[in-house]
Amino acid sequence: MRSMITQDALFIGGRWVKPETDATYLVVSPSTEEVVGRVPAPSAEDVDRAVLAAREAFDNGPWPHTEPAERAAVLRRIADGLEARAGELAETITAENATPISISRASQVLGAIPHLRFYADLAEGYAFHETRDGVQSRAAVLKEPVGVVAGIVPWNGPLVLALMKLAPALAAGCTFVCKPPPETPLAFAVLAEVCTAAGLPEGVLSILAGDRETGRGLVTHPGVDKVAFTGSTDAGKWIMGECARRIKRVSLELGGKSAAIILDDADAATAVGQLLPMATMLSGQMCLLQSRVLVPRARQTELVDTFCDAVRALKVGDPFDPDTYYGPLIAERQRERVEGYVEAGRAEGATLVLGGGRPGHLPKGWYVEPTVFADVDNRMRIAREEIFGPVTSFLAYDDLDEAVAIANDTDFGLAGAVYTADPARGFEVARRVRAGTYGVNRYGTDAGVPFGGYKQSGLGREGGREGLESYLETKAVALPDGFSPFASSRSS
Repeated sequence: MRSMITQDALFIGGRWVKPETDATYLVVSPSTEEVVGRVPAPSAEDVDRAVLAAREAFDNGPWPHTEPAERAAVLRRIADGLEARAGELAETITAENATPISISRASQVLGAIPHLRFYADLAEGYAFHETRDGVQSRAAVLKEPVGVVAGIVPWNGPLVLALMKLAPALAAGCTFVCKPPPETPLAFAVLAEVCTAAGLPEGVLSILAGDRETGRGLVTHPGVDKVAFTGSTDAGKWIMGECARRIKRVSLELGGKSAAIILDDADAATAVGQLLPMATMLSGQMCLLQSRVLVPRARQTELVDTFCDAVRALKVGDPFDPDTYYGPLIAERQRERVEGYVEAGRAEGATLVLGGGRPGHLPKGWYVEPTVFADVDNRMRIAREEIFGPVTSFLAYDDLDEAVAIANDTDFGLAGAVYTADPARGFEVARRVRAGTYGVNRYGTDAGVPFGGYKQSGLGREGGREGLESYLETKAVALPDGFSPFASSRSS
């Protein structure tokens, strides 16, 4: 996608409608600094229209009462429609947020679609009701959709993070208002078109790309029953507070400062090869980034050198070039933020081993060189705060207990991994680290596996059975003796 995309309507309640104001957002390419798109900016009235459409569709429409198999069929048609337009979606996402094109297709698009198919399968086999014997009586236990969901997603993985919420919400029978950020709204027009073609009923889905005010309007709207948010920890704290005031359901996937632990028995080249994607992908703009690398003190120089050699082999450049691995950061403000952390690392005494500046061959675009620090102390800002850029910090430890203590000495607890020649030893390390998702000699999220964090990395889980259940309420109905409302314990 190289041509300008202009949208002049909002997708509200399954229809393209004229916005209430003439305000727009300009979408700027992080690599060329040129405008690549323009979309309407929703007003407070537009937010209200979207929530009311979702409220009407939930309270009086067919979707919450549709058989799970019918909802599953719609999810599969959405998956097929997105797959058919994978190339277009990948190019659009690369234009918006500068994810290198090979990663856009593999992770941002084709990595998103399995969530739809997983929840289609799960919905067909899930026990949405059962009859249960209590201590003194029998009851029907019903799993019912939570209601109207506001899904708020960030710019780094807009489509995949949206589908991690939308797929289980639709499988549960909820209606949904999605808020992409103004930096990356363009691909969502394709999602809207595909959902309409797949037969999603009117009112079930609205998409409002918007800023913080749009998000605030959704979070505080009395017609919204649940907020599902991915973004910064500071924003998550505010959302959690607002939801607490209203006893509104909320799930939060927030920041991270994840640690990779390389054990003393690991082969350097093998461990670095396994670690590299999770320490570098998307120019470091990932919440689950393994940005702290914990290494045996006696092997720090060896492992830092091996890592730096691997990073030097990765191309920094045009995100539309299939050979590019490192693209630019999302905005000039983010580049300035990352550069501030590089200066902080130097000032606090860390050793700058690689990078730290701007690539000389790229005069345009918000690029930062891949940057590596050694001799990092866990009290330094670059070890404690989420940078969201291509900065990797190496911290030395003397024994395994110290490594685990350093890994756990953080406000966050989203992800991490251990790299070792002995998987059994690695699994014991995994059990000791306080993080919601972890890996032994690998790391990756999966639609069928729960994903989420401990501590300030969030609340609740996405993915797996747990992801579906976060969009369900549980109701118990006491039954008179001899009465059974269901022919079987399977869902209907």
